[in-house]
Amino acid sequence: MIHIAAVGDVHYGEGSHPHFKKSWEELAREADLFLLAGDLTKMGKPEEMRALCQDLEGCRIPKIAVLGNHEYQLGFEQELVRILEGSGVHVLEGNALTLSIRGVSVGIVGMKGFGGGFMGACVSEFGEPEMKDFGRHSRLQGEQLMRALETVDAEYLVALLHFSPIEETLVGERREIFPFLGSYHLAEPLDHFRVDLAFHGHAHRGVEHGRTSGGVPVRNVAYPVIRSPYRVYSLEQKGRPMVKEKAWASSMS
Repeated sequence: MIHIAAVGDVHYGEGSHPHFKKSWEELAREADLFLLAGDLTKMGKPEEMRALCQDLEGCRIPKIAVLGNHEYQLGFEQELVRILEGSGVHVLEGNALTLSIRGVSVGIVGMKGFGGGFMGACVSEFGEPEMKDFGRHSRLQGEQLMRALETVDAEYLVALLHFSPIEETLVGERREIFPFLGSYHLAEPLDHFRVDLAFHGHAHRGVEHGRTSGGVPVRNVAYPVIRSPYRVYSLEQKGRPMVKEKAWASSMS
């Protein structure tokens, strides 16, 4: 059984330290790896990411992250990646990482993703150049995710995103902003490769549980949704794992 801890949208500020330090130090007793689903900072400032990394120092399990839209706000995204990687966090953007956990291979594919909307209410590559660019970028993100998934040969396959691949986990947000919270282009690769479990953040007023049309379990792990420094999910039953979940009520010291 593989235990995965995940959270997103912690939005660290310069004064956040030590917000989740104690909780994350204890993670090794609960999980095999820790996934961070983007929007790790408030404004994308390097000092904000350094505050996050100070709290992650005591977390002794593999840590994998994707950036969120907040990390792009001030144009420091490459420096933020360097800070994370310098602290031992694997940062994924359209690529994959395979880990061996107790003799079991786990492939994690990660990327920020993008908006664009969902079937029947999505942006198309038509009209003004700006709209074409928006629609094209959404489509290309899905294609990049497909290519990344093609590279993985592992017993378990996990996707880590910031934007949502489905509408279901966005329920609670205003429907008018759904096209800015996710895209169906991200769901198609998940179904094609029968991903075992997908994570995202970004939708603070959404819900935790959902599934793609092909049955892939999707979890919105934005901190305002799970209201915990992390939540643990377990994969079991070889072939087509069953997803079990454990809410972790830990101190936020």
